[in-house]
Amino acid sequence: MWGQISKFAAVSALAFAATPALGERVADFGKGGGSGAELTYLQCVPYARQVSGIQIFGDALTWWDQAEGRYKRGTRPKVGAVMAFHPHGNMRLGHVAAVSKVVNSRTVLLRHANWSPIDGRRGQIEDDVRAVDVSENNDWSRVRVWYDPIQSLGGTAWPVDGFIYNERVDGRKAASAKPSKPRRDIIGEIIARSRG
Repeated sequence: MWGQISKFAAVSALAFAATPALGERVADFGKGGGSGAELTYLQCVPYARQVSGIQIFGDALTWWDQAEGRYKRGTRPKVGAVMAFHPHGNMRLGHVAAVSKVVNSRTVLLRHANWSPIDGRRGQIEDDVRAVDVSENNDWSRVRVWYDPIQSLGGTAWPVDGFIYNERVDGRKAASAKPSKPRRDIIGEIIARSRG
């Protein structure tokens, strides 16, 4: 019985622990029929950095300011740019997502991680999901984003600081974005970098 209580206390402590800093992963052992397989909890920052080539580190809410003087920024989406979400509601650390396609003046497709819970789990990658500009002035200052659990755009109009382009301010070429890889390859590469 004490073993079960200790196990319950340990699991409860983990459940109430603070979320890791963006860019970290959480290993979840022992799921999947007791196989001990490791499941990866991926944050938005390393995934956005990986697919955009924009070399900014730290919480998503800091990306917009960090880009000033380093990367070009603006209010119009471009393929490869990172959409920098401003903290809002429960999204206290902001969010970053890479633009994979500009569909029209009010719609883009995004590549991002840790937005929708998929199969009941956070930290999942979503590629080519829709985001729609719902700002009054068509300036991309507020967007609605695809939310997997409802298979539709979510109801929240999320505030956006703007787009960080994969172009250095000083004219030098920014790091090239990595070519698209299968999800497991990207996750494995991000895990390897976080360990080393």
